[in-house]
Amino acid sequence: MYTAVIVFIVLICILLSLVVLVQNSKGGGLAAGFSSSSQVMGVRRTTDVLEKLTWGFAGALIVFSIIGTAILLSNPETVGSSAVQEQIDNAAIPTPGMQVPPTGVEQPQQQQPAQ
Repeated sequence: MYTAVIVFIVLICILLSLVVLVQNSKGGGLAAGFSSSSQVMGVRRTTDVLEKLTWGFAGALIVFSIIGTAILLSNPETVGSSAVQEQIDNAAIPTPGMQVPPTGVEQPQQQQPAQ
């Protein structure tokens, strides 16, 4: 379920990016190509649609982000667990029969002088 929410978030981000790139605040973006009088939607209507799409995608992104966080926090296995932390914990606990590597530089033993 969490994977599906992440996929939706990525798709919404891509669509939101495309909608924002299409519009231009001065009215000269890609929407300007629809300005002929024979078109059903003029520049003004296209700008309104793009603005509504921008707000819709932004709202959907917020909603799906909150849903994803709620799903992640509702799963007790994921709360407080980290794959990196588990590897560190597993590496720090030596198992019986396992040789522990030296932690520092070995000091050479001093030999007693012969008498």
